[in-house]
Amino acid sequence: MKKLLSLLLTLSLCGFAAAAESKSDVQKRLDNAATVLQEITAAPDKGIPEDVLNGAKCVAIVPHMVKAGFGIGGQHGKGVATCKNTQGWSAPSFFTISGGSFGLQIGAEGVDLVMLVMNEKGMQALLSDKFQIGGDASAAAGPVGRDAGASTNWKLQSELLTWSRSKGLFAGVDLNGVSVTQNTADTMTLYGAPHSFRSILDGNVPVPAAAEPFVRTVAKYFHEAKENTESH
Repeated sequence: MKKLLSLLLTLSLCGFAAAAESKSDVQKRLDNAATVLQEITAAPDKGIPEDVLNGAKCVAIVPHMVKAGFGIGGQHGKGVATCKNTQGWSAPSFFTISGGSFGLQIGAEGVDLVMLVMNEKGMQALLSDKFQIGGDASAAAGPVGRDAGASTNWKLQSELLTWSRSKGLFAGVDLNGVSVTQNTADTMTLYGAPHSFRSILDGNVPVPAAAEPFVRTVAKYFHEAKENTESH
């Protein structure tokens, strides 16, 4: 019975998020994702270690993931991802993230999520349009703090490092079992064409004007992390 209720909750969340959105909604998601990145990098002692930022191949942000449940939890959110290529950072690709979990939480909670793809295997999983965290790509809760990377180098063997922020608290989070799927509706809204994850994140699709502020923000903070690491 619990499994059935969990499945129904997850499906209802997925159906709600699958609805087509306007271009202004998609723009707002891009802006919110940029804001999340700005805020978590503003305090390096409580954010992602610089050496971890510097080693990332892709970054994916869900600016307001919904966790809801009445004894049985479900979670769903819409996010945006970009990857490094020979020209810099790619145009953004949109995705949904969803999964059910058993828990005691009551009501709903908005959570910001940040995922970094750390190696080629993780990048190939992301490019596949649909994958499961912990199944198709290994994942670990990401380290936090300026010096946290040195003491947790073993985690860098994971394809993905993941964090969450809720009520001002930023910490590594376990997202194993959660599914990531391309959001084709948002892709059509922004690009006017059903580009695949691979074509967008490989750099084969130009960055649209609406996405330039987000891509510039990613380039700025990851570039600064690299410069700070090299100066130490």
